Amino acid sequence: MSNKVITIERFIIEEERAHPGASGDFSGLLRDLTLAFKIIWREVSKAGLVNILGMAGTENIHGDQVKKLDVFADEKIYQAMDHGGYLCVMASEENEDVLQIPEKYPTGKYVLLYDPLDGSSNIDVNVNIGSIFSIYRRVTPKGQGTLEDCLQPGYKQVGAGYALYGSSTMLVYTTGDGVHGFTFDPSIGEFLLSHENIKMPKRGKIYSVNEGNYRYWFDGVKKYVKYLQEEDEATNRPYSGRYIGSMVADIHRTLMYGGIFMYPGDTKHPNGKLRLMYECNPVSFIIEQASGKASNGEKRILDIKPESLHQRVPIFAGSEEDVTIAEEFVQGKRGLD
Repeated sequence: MSNKVITIERFIIEEERAHPGASGDFSGLLRDLTLAFKIIWREVSKAGLVNILGMAGTENIHGDQVKKLDVFADEKIYQAMDHGGYLCVMASEENEDVLQIPEKYPTGKYVLLYDPLDGSSNIDVNVNIGSIFSIYRRVTPKGQGTLEDCLQPGYKQVGAGYALYGSSTMLVYTTGDGVHGFTFDPSIGEFLLSHENIKMPKRGKIYSVNEGNYRYWFDGVKKYVKYLQEEDEATNRPYSGRYIGSMVADIHRTLMYGGIFMYPGDTKHPNGKLRLMYECNPVSFIIEQASGKASNGEKRILDIKPESLHQRVPIFAGSEEDVTIAEEFVQGKRGLD
């Protein structure tokens, strides 16, 4: 990468120029999203100093207790995106139904799905959290969007990304032409290009899974994790185990270093716990664009036809070879070597 300073806005504009005929709507949509992430970062960074930590006293549609910061992030993303004229409809993990654009504002040709604050159970203990988003083109005619616009398979995404709020705040996104990372410089209030064209190794040395669920795993997953823990110089085993408990943080480490992130189905939750539309699809798009692979153990995540807004799926995502081997164990094609 050259030593010139490239803001995310400049990067978006230059990407747009590389596609003659672009209307500028998509670029405007991304710029509005970055504003929302800056506002959320501002509150996350001082959350312990203001009345924004702790429970809001309500549950979201999944039965999870809603944190005050969850509510704040959900509102700010919606408010940043409802008036630009780029979207026809939105959907959020925190809301049961689709979120319509107010009638006083124009509608556009894109659809936004988002998890406003992934890893929110870690808010009170200062662990990395993040916002995840997914963008589609609408499939219905003009006017207000519908559930049909939201329930599209992941391969139809035209953009996806996440903002990670940690020791530094990063925005990582793809529009189907590689994955790029931008680090927020609070002194100038800008996201600056810091990781251009991120690529994952074919195989890593880290596995990430909640081993507290071991007793509930199906045999294939148990055997795969045991395989990763065995010593074998030829395959660079054993792997190191790393698990943060915020999907966005665990995925970010996997993206940067390689290896595999897993949240498999088990006897308690056969369909897994992570949401297809708000977490697994956008993350899988990013992983694939960085030369990785994402699967539910049986098929490509991005090929799954969604049946509901809050559908859950198992996920195995990371370096291509690691995910392929995991699939072989899950499908019973392979046992311990």
